[in-house]
Amino acid sequence: MQLCQRCQTVIDEYTLDKQLEPLRDLTVDDFNVCADCVTIVADACVECGGAVYVPRGESTVPDYCPACRAELIERTGSDPGWTREASSA
Repeated sequence: MQLCQRCQTVIDEYTLDKQLEPLRDLTVDDFNVCADCVTIVADACVECGGAVYVPRGESTVPDYCPACRAELIERTGSDPGWTREASSA
């Protein structure tokens, strides 16, 4: 039984696993937040078009899902971060 790192409630693993289904192979074990403290945004990943997760209170939606971000880190050796840098005009 884990506590949410944000609100300290007990994480309901069934509810969170259901919310995380669009995030490919991730499970509740990959997160330290409960379902009330995370929002899933479908079709937001710029690499695969998959879902991303956003901790409640964050104002920006990530550009990469966790799986694509991990693949980029493995392939390039650098972390693309939460969001890509805006290109200048």
